[in-house]
Amino acid sequence: MSKIIANGTIVTASETYRADVRIDGERISHIGKGIAPAPGDEVIDASGLLVMPGGIDAHTHLDLPVAGTHASDDFETGTRAAAFGGTTTVIDFVSPARGDGLMDSYRVWRGKAEGKACIDYGLHMSVVDERPEVFDELDDVIDAGMPTIKIYTAYPATLMISDGAILRLLSWASKRGALVVAHAENGGAIDELTRSIAAQGKTAPRFHLDARPAVLEGEATNRLIALAEAVDAPIGIVHVTCREALNAVRSARQRGLDVFAETCPHYLYLTEESLKAPGFEGAKFICSPPLRTRDDQKALWHALAAGDLDTVSTDHCPFNFHGQKELGLSDFRKIPGGLPGIETRLMLLWQGVRNGRITQNRFVELVSTAPARINGLLPRKGILAPDADADILLWDPERELTLDADVLHMNVDYSPYEGMRVKGAPAKVFSRGELVVDGETFVGTPGRGRYLKRIPTN
Repeated sequence: MSKIIANGTIVTASETYRADVRIDGERISHIGKGIAPAPGDEVIDASGLLVMPGGIDAHTHLDLPVAGTHASDDFETGTRAAAFGGTTTVIDFVSPARGDGLMDSYRVWRGKAEGKACIDYGLHMSVVDERPEVFDELDDVIDAGMPTIKIYTAYPATLMISDGAILRLLSWASKRGALVVAHAENGGAIDELTRSIAAQGKTAPRFHLDARPAVLEGEATNRLIALAEAVDAPIGIVHVTCREALNAVRSARQRGLDVFAETCPHYLYLTEESLKAPGFEGAKFICSPPLRTRDDQKALWHALAAGDLDTVSTDHCPFNFHGQKELGLSDFRKIPGGLPGIETRLMLLWQGVRNGRITQNRFVELVSTAPARINGLLPRKGILAPDADADILLWDPERELTLDADVLHMNVDYSPYEGMRVKGAPAKVFSRGELVVDGETFVGTPGRGRYLKRIPTN
């Protein structure tokens, strides 16, 4: 028995047109006008709806241990919320502690997901120390389907590796076709600023801003690009927040360098003013890099339209305000950093379509097709085409929703967008041909999500 999505308007990264979609099993079998159903076929009427490839969120942190606690969404609650938001694939980060083996950590993360993931998932590998054993395992990481390697120039005590180690890693990646993606902030300078600020008794959430100025994100972005250029390797900069980092990316691209850049919805909609809220409320908005200015927001939106940013992911790393963010009641340094966003990404970015900042085709490129291409998932994910997985989103441009915590499905006790009204939201979501979200009802099954073994693309 086939499914036929009929009477909808298909929106891809490059085209908008009227056509039907036939699904046989888990894959798209045909796209065309007026597909006639055979006896027993299920016909889904998409009149008034947009038919898009399901979203791909290439930056999540589910069940992540941070600062003595864990992200409040695990692979079940997080991927279910993602599906409610129109995302059908996530790529999470394996995050070893220093001294842990890479492949041992990979098996831990597979264990976190198996039996829980409601949609398909991939994994990136994080490299957080410089032991020879770490570099000895890198080829095994590629063979296990993780051609993207995360590094940090921040957090010297736990995550940061030296410029020399970064250069060595980039050189290896350029030979293997892998992509190194980086959290770009100057960790040593941030640690010094943090110590100085705390020594003055400035421990409220707002002082998180003073410890992580935009200029230090720009410096680290420039440095990473220079290291990549030295060994002719591609480089990815995740969660870009500010003009300083954007200028570095834009300049590198103008010189012909292979630089990928991502931003996140919270940098497009929230500003540093949120951290200055009275009392402890600002703790809800602590993440790294921090929220920036309205001028930076303007620059990010312009970069999305101009092609200077490639993707919009979430960096979803939620912590409850009560009991988790409150670990830092007396000291902003103890507040676990991260915001919830895995469910709201597409709805927030769609407001940019509604107000003319980006086109609906650019929307699909940013949330689905480009993440698939960069992360080795094409042609299986990120497009609507015969033989692609039937990860299909039926989008209702007229549906309205308020982004309050008690309406959303993430396992967290607040929303950074409380009271914000959006227009445009999922109507139905299909994962590999199976309906998993029908309006306000989850009809999928925890554990049905499959691990995606990805391929090098560089």
